[in-house]
Amino acid sequence: MPKRLILVFLLLLGRFTSAADAQPAAPGAFDTKATQAFMIEASTGTILLAKNEDQPISAASLAKLMTLDVIFDAVGRGEISLDTEYPVSENAWRTGGAPSRASTMFAALKSRIRVGDLIQGVAVQQGNDSCIVLAEGIAINEREFARRMTARAREIGMPKAVFTNSTGLPDANDPNGGGKVSMRELVTLAQDLQQKHQDLYKYFGQPDFTWNKIYQRNKNPLLLLNIGVDGLGLGFADGEGFSVVASIQRDGRRLFLALGGLKSDKERTEETRRVLEWGLSNFKSQRIFADREVIGDASVYGGAQSTVGLLTKIPVDVYVPVDTPDRLSARIVYRWPLTAPVAEDYEAGTLRVFLGARMVRELPLYTKESIAEGTLTRRAFDAFMELTESLLFSWLWDKPLPA
Repeated sequence: MPKRLILVFLLLLGRFTSAADAQPAAPGAFDTKATQAFMIEASTGTILLAKNEDQPISAASLAKLMTLDVIFDAVGRGEISLDTEYPVSENAWRTGGAPSRASTMFAALKSRIRVGDLIQGVAVQQGNDSCIVLAEGIAINEREFARRMTARAREIGMPKAVFTNSTGLPDANDPNGGGKVSMRELVTLAQDLQQKHQDLYKYFGQPDFTWNKIYQRNKNPLLLLNIGVDGLGLGFADGEGFSVVASIQRDGRRLFLALGGLKSDKERTEETRRVLEWGLSNFKSQRIFADREVIGDASVYGGAQSTVGLLTKIPVDVYVPVDTPDRLSARIVYRWPLTAPVAEDYEAGTLRVFLGARMVRELPLYTKESIAEGTLTRRAFDAFMELTESLLFSWLWDKPLPA
């Protein structure tokens, strides 16, 4: 009999309302002009806004963020350095350089450019030539580099994103165009760039860059708003509109935001500002569980004890609306039943925190202690109970629904 997932609803010390009483808080009424949206608060991981967040869109120029993540990772691991030099091929120059009349750092044909300068060419100027030179330099050609981009996406928690080149430029020979990615995945990517590569992330906020005696200002207009935005990038795809990935830090808080499907460059800037200001103004941090506080119990079959406590390894904070901070609910999800012996600190389940009907945070749960095997009598009794309960659940859950 397959073991089933158990949902355990929590009502602890008045910190949560019941599922029936929990209504969507006021911010649930907030809407955005974007077709797709996803925003989180960095320190807690709380989801503040979600709208078609898993719907894939064309990566367009936002693919360049994945290019930089691959390069940042390579620099961090010592595979290359900022002083490594790569040649500018005719392909890079013609496809992404001055002849292309698109975003470029004006890399000179057959010159050699430092990785550190190429990174600035991407982060500051969104240069297509910069991306192609990096791709060809580290992976021989763009197609091989694109495979590396997709593999890297999987490593950092982007389960469905696909990249076909380093720039996001349309590819008529590929059904994925320049790549496909969702808003949730773009926020994951932004987190990786900012949190794991802080020494290189600074380039996104660099106001200008001069290369080949040509001065260019940073192409991200959000930096000029002076509201705390310090990156990341912009995109556009025919038929899908304008997109953005942004991060803002102000008053000790950092938000990550991705928006897609906006109608114009102006609307993208105005809507990004509006959403970020809402996120900073309408929420506050609230602690709901202390570090290593036991949150609930999981059943253990065949053990010296019938249950084991479940806890998180970090304090559980959420970013809640200032006007309705108490409308939270939480559930423990674990695979029933745990079978002895059970090790201490075994990842046994998940804590899911909801604001109204919307899940805002999810964390792993670990066993508080080890549980040894019980006596032969205890194991036999538990085996009988497991079989009985499994048959009962099977009868209840497999009954046909009334017409």
